[in-house]
Amino acid sequence: MESTVAVVIAIVVVVVGVVVSVVLHELGHMVPAKRFGVRVSQFMVGFGPTLWSRRRGETEYGFKAIPAGGYVRMVGMYPPAPEGARTGNGFFSQVIADTREASVEEIHDGEESRAFYNLSAPKKIVVMLGGPFMNLVVAFVLMMVIFVGFGAAITTTKVAVVTPCVQPSLTTETKPCQPGDPQSPAVAAGLTVGDTVVSFDGHPVEKWEQLTDLIADSDGSSVPMVVEREGQQVTLTVTPATVERQVLDKKNKPVVDSAGEPVTETGHYVGFTPLREREPQSPAFAAEQTWNTVTATAGMVATLPVRVFEVARSAFTDEPRDPNSVMSIVGFGRVAVDVAESESPLTDQLITYLGLVAALNIALFLFNLIPLLPLDGGHVVNALYEGAKRARAKVRGLPRPGPADLARMMPVGYVMFVVLVVVGALLIVADIVDPVRIT
Repeated sequence: MESTVAVVIAIVVVVVGVVVSVVLHELGHMVPAKRFGVRVSQFMVGFGPTLWSRRRGETEYGFKAIPAGGYVRMVGMYPPAPEGARTGNGFFSQVIADTREASVEEIHDGEESRAFYNLSAPKKIVVMLGGPFMNLVVAFVLMMVIFVGFGAAITTTKVAVVTPCVQPSLTTETKPCQPGDPQSPAVAAGLTVGDTVVSFDGHPVEKWEQLTDLIADSDGSSVPMVVEREGQQVTLTVTPATVERQVLDKKNKPVVDSAGEPVTETGHYVGFTPLREREPQSPAFAAEQTWNTVTATAGMVATLPVRVFEVARSAFTDEPRDPNSVMSIVGFGRVAVDVAESESPLTDQLITYLGLVAALNIALFLFNLIPLLPLDGGHVVNALYEGAKRARAKVRGLPRPGPADLARMMPVGYVMFVVLVVVGALLIVADIVDPVRIT
């Protein structure tokens, strides 16, 4: 029963997180558009048939059946055809003509000045970047909640577990002690759970990384180790054991040689596991983590075709799926369910949910900057082109050019829309038959 409730909560958190992210994204477009005088006729969350709507002033607000995004309808997105322009007979020519006609029909008589295409280039850029910017703000706020509110998980020098023995070889997996295994240096020195290492071989220790470096650099001889125990400092004598360790790569996976055998190295071992605790961080730390996630996600967006191909290959073959592969909203939901079904503390689960929503917002921020219609980046590129034309005309003393003929790019927008639908469907299928697993 508790597991079912946890799963329901996970799904609700993800759905609410997605809806709120979409609402704030569209608000990022609508608020400056209204501020600049553009008439906004619709503010919708979702696509497809309308489930509920209500008109407030000149704008209809509502929810649609498919919660896979949203949109703000700003009248006059596409200017009428330039004077003297001819309409071809081809399919795409008709698409361009229909787009212009539909855009013009939205404009009420006497409100031509309120059409989006009449905005200056800088105002157009502000409106179109408002949505992605809101997603970035949401991500940063969530990072603040995670790292400033809950804190970052820090590996301390406090002892959580004392290992009773030394095994002949240390691997990535912890194995039970066997008869004949020698006593661990930690047990021999009298180290107990709850002790906090203060110094090792005369060197002060404040961070876990310092302690591991000191142990690794030791020569295996007996050295003093000072610990704090129940408010008192106690000096122990520890003799690190010499062991063979598996070499791990940056992803914490074992390194193998050309023959497929694991690569090992000689190291020293004391025999205890540190305690991980959450420590509140500064807003600067949250900003740094936000930036790190942005750069990592930017790399994924830049290589999106390759990553989608890899997801498809793993979904329809026996190849295991990369845990860091791209996911659809279904994949985010599956990950949230996995977290809910895990034995992690409730606080850790909540932090993971917030991290998922933050990652989703960063993905929306970057994905919408792709400079192709119908994405926001395509409109930004058009505004930049329009601004450059007008600046050039002003320098040369020429008449001010009219709005850029964005309708001519609609064929690209249609193709891009089909691609997005196909990619979205492919990712959903992959997330159903071969989901990303984190546990």
